[in-house]
Amino acid sequence: MAAYDAVVVGGGHNGLVAATLLGRAGRSVLVLERGDRVGGAAVSERLFPGVDARLSRYSYLVSLFPRSLLDELGLRVELRPRPHRRALAGTGRLDELVSRVAERVFPTLTEPLRSREELRRLIDHDEAWDALFERPLGEALVRLVDEESRGLVATDALIGTFADLDDPGLRQNRCFLYHVVGGDWDVPVGGMGALSGALADAARRSGAEIRTRTEVASIETDGSRALVTCADGGAHEARHVLANVAPAVLARLLGEPEPEPAPEGSQLKLNMLLERLPRLQDGTLGPERAFAGTFHVNEGYEQLQRAYREAAGGQIPAVPPCELYCHSLTDRSIVPDGLQTLTLFGLHMPARLFAGDADQAKRAAVAATLESVNSMLADPLEDCLARDADGAPCLEALTPPELESELAMPGGHIFHRDLSWPFAETDDEVGRWGTETDYANVWLCGAGARRGGCVSGIPGHNAARAVLAAG
Repeated sequence: MAAYDAVVVGGGHNGLVAATLLGRAGRSVLVLERGDRVGGAAVSERLFPGVDARLSRYSYLVSLFPRSLLDELGLRVELRPRPHRRALAGTGRLDELVSRVAERVFPTLTEPLRSREELRRLIDHDEAWDALFERPLGEALVRLVDEESRGLVATDALIGTFADLDDPGLRQNRCFLYHVVGGDWDVPVGGMGALSGALADAARRSGAEIRTRTEVASIETDGSRALVTCADGGAHEARHVLANVAPAVLARLLGEPEPEPAPEGSQLKLNMLLERLPRLQDGTLGPERAFAGTFHVNEGYEQLQRAYREAAGGQIPAVPPCELYCHSLTDRSIVPDGLQTLTLFGLHMPARLFAGDADQAKRAAVAATLESVNSMLADPLEDCLARDADGAPCLEALTPPELESELAMPGGHIFHRDLSWPFAETDDEVGRWGTETDYANVWLCGAGARRGGCVSGIPGHNAARAVLAAG
């Protein structure tokens, strides 16, 4: 039986970051990935028969990945900015508060955890702390942002998170923080697959061994040595196990009860190829300009709140709020000449809406979303879609149940579970990395770690640092 210093369960981008850093530190590392390739949600695929277009199928933009970490890993990946106006730009006081928090909090994400009070002292601004960490975000939006911009800013609090903007549990605040502290969201040239491919190459150069089509069935540990058993009967001993899977999945592998409450994702993603970009009803704005950044559809503040109430009541929103991005206006390498890619991300589409007849609910959600988009267009979006080799329209829809099935994301939650605060919430977390579990040699290194979420590499970095510190 082979023995390693570290076995990484799951070959997503965070697992590859951790493997690279451990390999460079001289540790023997094995990465086990159940799929036929690594990258997890950060992959590019040719989705439509006969069409040579590489679309970022799941995740599609990068913000939180620290430039210093990209440099440390030696990644030759170009992150290209989109020509767009930040939603926070021009919001005055709120922009000032967020800028102060971002400037002081972002560097701490790759450092040991501070206590809540330590982070508050670091930010050193009572108004910013109260608006973002203490009170529901909706209060700050109503107080500090004009009505026209309020909904556009609010979307950053609802990406993949099903919450009322006035939720006293502050899930929306935590989501907002993760979407604004890293700055603008950039397009990876060549698609997400370019990023995961570069990470896999870096891991292999560091000496890490990567095995695909190898699903882990169980993990046993006494806190000092672990046994990782695979579905094919193979087994591997390890000093440390780094779990690039959701906490609920890790619990199952350890034979423990899954954490409560169960995660619930909330999104609808449409991947499309177009023969031409649609014209807008507002003829003053050309499509190349409108879709180069973030094109917001029915995302006014009251529209967002209405859609939340409808979804919370078990109904697909009548006018689904969503936003679109045309990455091929920024990066032509991903599509053939004459075609454009269009990505749609829909809000307030929680997994509960698809719990019955999932196929029928999906058809209804897609139809309502296209109708919502078309309310702003002079050309119906359906008329602009390219056709694949079989004559079918080039449109793929992904719902929470499909993300759970394809990516082992419980409830289809793209962050593995609700995002956590970027500080220690208990005394024993202070000075740790936010990747620890109840076992001294088992570590979370994916989106469900404290300071996880998004395509950032941060939890992978932090898990590697924790392992190296543990010896």
